[in-house]
Amino acid sequence: MRFRYYIVRIMAVGTLTLLWTTAKADFQNLNVQRLKLSNGLTVLALEDHTVPSVAYYTFFKVGSRNEHPGITGLSHLFEHMMFNGSAKFKPKLFDQIVEAGGGSSNAFTTSDSTEYQTEFSTPTLNIIIQMEADRMRALKLDKANIEQERGIVKEERRVSFDNSVEGAMSEQLWNMAFVAHPYRWDTIGFMKDIDAIQLQDAKDYFKIYYAPNNSVVCVVGDFNTKKLFDEIRKEYSDIPRQQTPRKVINAEPPQPGERRIKFHRAAELPAFNMGYHIGSFKDPDDPALDILSNILAHGESSRLYKSLVYEKQIATGVSATNESRIDPGLFTFYAQAQQGHTAEECENAVYAALKDIQDNGVTERELQKAKNVLRAGYVNSFKTNVGLAGQLAEYEANWGDWRKLYDNPKRHDKVTVADVQRVARKYFSENNRTVVTLIPEKEAAAK
Repeated sequence: MRFRYYIVRIMAVGTLTLLWTTAKADFQNLNVQRLKLSNGLTVLALEDHTVPSVAYYTFFKVGSRNEHPGITGLSHLFEHMMFNGSAKFKPKLFDQIVEAGGGSSNAFTTSDSTEYQTEFSTPTLNIIIQMEADRMRALKLDKANIEQERGIVKEERRVSFDNSVEGAMSEQLWNMAFVAHPYRWDTIGFMKDIDAIQLQDAKDYFKIYYAPNNSVVCVVGDFNTKKLFDEIRKEYSDIPRQQTPRKVINAEPPQPGERRIKFHRAAELPAFNMGYHIGSFKDPDDPALDILSNILAHGESSRLYKSLVYEKQIATGVSATNESRIDPGLFTFYAQAQQGHTAEECENAVYAALKDIQDNGVTERELQKAKNVLRAGYVNSFKTNVGLAGQLAEYEANWGDWRKLYDNPKRHDKVTVADVQRVARKYFSENNRTVVTLIPEKEAAAK
């Protein structure tokens, strides 16, 4: 399942929810129209006049995996800079127009993509198209813009990583689990790289990665498709196509053995964070790993929660996450020990739960429950204009065809108890894991 690290610029308030009927919930007959411009821009449109609202979603196929040492964090920096004006529109005007139209906007950056989502009332659509096209064509890029957003991003890094024990542990895990692939750094980037990014770095990056041929626009809601496509042709067609971005090479070598780090940090309770190398979200094993993560740690009736929190009472909480991405990612575990217990106890309890599944498998009831949870999450993601637009754009960009979203529940439905046991045996071995153990430094915390 695709993992996203969300960094939100403007919180969505009062998103209009579409009241989907039961018949429509299968999404098998979405009347999505596609427009392909000569400059490479792909546009998807889905009319839905249920409410007078429109979602406008722009998906750029660029994330931290496209960076290199010296400019880590640049994709996320652009997430911020894209709101600071363009050739025709002054800074802050985008937000003002969206809010005046009763709407809101969000943006987030992941290792694999940068995505912008806006929802607003129907009469605001044409001006939004103009603004979105102009910031793709001629984003305002100057030293003042970079310095302003550099300071904001550095503060985000301090809050989410430098001053967050859990965030710092996660960063240590990925830094150590990968030695060659860009997944070894987080989307936020390293502080010294954020400091070192220059104006020319930003201009070069923008030209290649924020071009029409590297993006997908998806519009869902209350509009006329013909008029929408006419307006998009008018506003976007003169934006030049750029050279195809350089392919990211997966040069990550096989992990030859367990990697461990003792992470000393001011903290009250010990904890551990652990990751096992897995495939990409397109790998045939990915659906079984989604189901396994649900069986292990989704809700209070999950195996790990019952074992570590309820029965043994050695942990305050526990998680297991299938963090698959475009390229091979990690299946991660995190647990914080209860007062008087150790990270080692929690770690061993996780190993015991994994071994039980490797030896004895899971039950049909657990399997079906996990499938139900995944199906519910999938269906719920289509209940808003923005949610539907995001799904369409993501499948079009990552899978080459928005219709691949229909395969999502089918992939999970095909998983058997034998598949779950097989992937547990395949990936969860000692040689394939990386472990970060938090060693609380209470004296440092008191200074």
